[in-house]
Amino acid sequence: MAADTLKATSETAPEARIPHGFQDADEVLPQYHIEAQTSLVERPLRSLKYGEAFAVLDSYGDIGVLPGPEGLYFQDTRYLSRMHVTIEDQRPLLLSSVMQDDNGALSVDMTTPDIRIDAHDETTIPRELIAIERTKFLFRGACYDRIGLRNYDSRHWHLKVAVTFDADFRDLFEVRGMDRPVRGKRSVQVSSESEVQFRYVGLDEVVRTTSLHFGPTPKHIEPGRAEFVVSLPPGGRASLFLRVVFESHRAFISAPAAERVGEDAAAGLSHAAGSTASARHPKGLAEGVIFARAYRDSRRDLRQLTAGITTIISSNDQFNEAACRATADLYMLASRTPEGIYPFAGIPWYSTVFGRDGIITAMMALWIDPNFGKGVLRYLASTQAKAVDPAADAQPGKVLHETRRGEMAMLGEVPFRHYYGTIDGTPLFVMLAWEYYSVTGDRDTIAAIWPALELALEWMNRYGDRDGDGFVEYARDTDKGLENQGWKDSHDSIFHADGNLAKGPIALCEVQGYVYAAKNGAAKLAALLGHDDLAHRLGQEARALRERFDEAFWCEEIGTYALALDGEKRQCAVRSSNAGHALFTGIALPERAARVAANLLSKDGFNGWGVRTIARGEARYNPMSYHNGSIWPHDNALIALGLARYDLKPEAARIFQGMFDTALYQDQKRLPELFCGFMRRHQRGPVSYPVACSPQAWAAAAPFAFLAACLGLEIDHDRNRVRFRNPILPSFLDGVSIFNLKLGTSRVDLRLQRYGEDVTVNVLRRTGDAQISLLK
Repeated sequence: MAADTLKATSETAPEARIPHGFQDADEVLPQYHIEAQTSLVERPLRSLKYGEAFAVLDSYGDIGVLPGPEGLYFQDTRYLSRMHVTIEDQRPLLLSSVMQDDNGALSVDMTTPDIRIDAHDETTIPRELIAIERTKFLFRGACYDRIGLRNYDSRHWHLKVAVTFDADFRDLFEVRGMDRPVRGKRSVQVSSESEVQFRYVGLDEVVRTTSLHFGPTPKHIEPGRAEFVVSLPPGGRASLFLRVVFESHRAFISAPAAERVGEDAAAGLSHAAGSTASARHPKGLAEGVIFARAYRDSRRDLRQLTAGITTIISSNDQFNEAACRATADLYMLASRTPEGIYPFAGIPWYSTVFGRDGIITAMMALWIDPNFGKGVLRYLASTQAKAVDPAADAQPGKVLHETRRGEMAMLGEVPFRHYYGTIDGTPLFVMLAWEYYSVTGDRDTIAAIWPALELALEWMNRYGDRDGDGFVEYARDTDKGLENQGWKDSHDSIFHADGNLAKGPIALCEVQGYVYAAKNGAAKLAALLGHDDLAHRLGQEARALRERFDEAFWCEEIGTYALALDGEKRQCAVRSSNAGHALFTGIALPERAARVAANLLSKDGFNGWGVRTIARGEARYNPMSYHNGSIWPHDNALIALGLARYDLKPEAARIFQGMFDTALYQDQKRLPELFCGFMRRHQRGPVSYPVACSPQAWAAAAPFAFLAACLGLEIDHDRNRVRFRNPILPSFLDGVSIFNLKLGTSRVDLRLQRYGEDVTVNVLRRTGDAQISLLK
């Protein structure tokens, strides 16, 4: 993701340290930061998503009542910045606000407050007489909204219901805090007695429109406001419908614009509205009918997307809730591309394609649904860089970091239209290819993307290894590019023991592990496809890298692998979670594994909820920072998988326990993108990070990685075998049932049960000839 940190504040919590002696002027305003005057923790927000559109709503289903990121967004632009529903000019009383279990819609229950209708005769409606039920969802180019009212009074009431609205067409980076001296032209008009249209002609020659359709016809309508008078006899019901349609098209096609359209088509994302066709309906069709049809079709669409996936039911109802929410989040974030489904990274800041995020999400979810892996591989192969482009930090064979669709990206005000500034995405891409094949045996997909895999391998040796020392390192090509290009990409996340920032080119600890695993996996794929010489060479390169890595990165002084090597090959002797990724990839020597694990799970590394990104006591440690002391679920999941690889299952279970406990304190039992690294305290939950994404794709996939790690789950297509290697279950799980686990044409249902420290495996159902084994 883009390097996002909060603006510095003068107040620190007791554990936070303010380092001295190494602050530079360029650290005052971090690059591409997320500006925060309010915290997302202050009020629970609700998220909806479909395709390239998403909505961030408050608990009422409203938008923009308070400052924040709320809005309806499409292709990195806010198409609706305000929507506020009132009854007799007062906000209803909130009763409940829940996302449906599958995230398909938001359901809100409200009632009227005490309302004085006429100040002269003091006519009032006592509270709790009118029930209000609101349902909102996104589907194919529109946001659908139904407001249902029911009168539980014995009197007949006539109520004024008003909707205020606005569309600012701000680029997402503007919403995040960036200033723009010049913008395009916005206009608004009442298009009919039941429609208002906002129009924005951007500097990128794109016309963006937001059309609000009301039903029944409002009593009064004007730009920014619609009013209804609702008649409710005793026991009576009424419904109001609002449909917000968002679209974009080019005002005219100039030569540069035509080139951009071609590039975007190659990226597999529709440039214009694309998926909005179903939001247009025949004239005269009642809005209630439109709402009902769209709701029905959206349910069918979601069922089709999730058909046939592997599901989990455990002995712990709370874990079941967390697993169901994680599954729902994964498929809400999934977007269809011509190459297959791709998990967009997270809402609100990263609802787009990210290479690294998509790959890691797909890895962790492979045993639940390998379609994520297939879609990610095919998409990233189709968007792989073909030429050297310093502005995009691109070289031939490099895998996409992120793509953005907003006005600022199209104009080059930010470099992220098609941006390749990631050092780890390319080896992770090759890693995923092998893991996907080992689970699915899908040789056709591997053969189809093989040219991309060969280019990626060539990139690692030619462009990735800038100085020919055998390590893959990074340095940005322009001052607009990201300063740090690993997953910890904040401007201050790579530093020396004294706190001074590392100067590049920088070789990250975990990246060498990714390269090692990539070459090992690619060697097996090369042999599969008959490229024996290449397979032999890749195997040799992997073995040599492992030896060089241990010599260069092991730091006896701190008892673990160094965070990175700087441009002078000096170790960044900092205790970090990055060392856990060396376990995940297998590059760590077996004799080092126990010490790495002990370091990660020490009181400085593990705070009781999870492993910190940077250990307590390091120079730049700050439990409130984005990358220097916070805790990320996906990071912990990869560490747990690494611990399991070296058969350190109790340690993996300890992390799983902490993350499950964390989920219990979260709204909807949803693991966030990250949270603060303060030490766990008795009868207190974890401390939230103020602008964390929720949901976040790789956080949603993390529970499945934790479970797979503890169970020692291995799916081997070529051996036709599902194996559980020395499985354990954490104390909060007595048993786990896995349904519809796939291996080739076989399908199996399994039950794993804990008896003391032992775990048994029973086959409940099996179709096909897949072998199930338990190895202790």
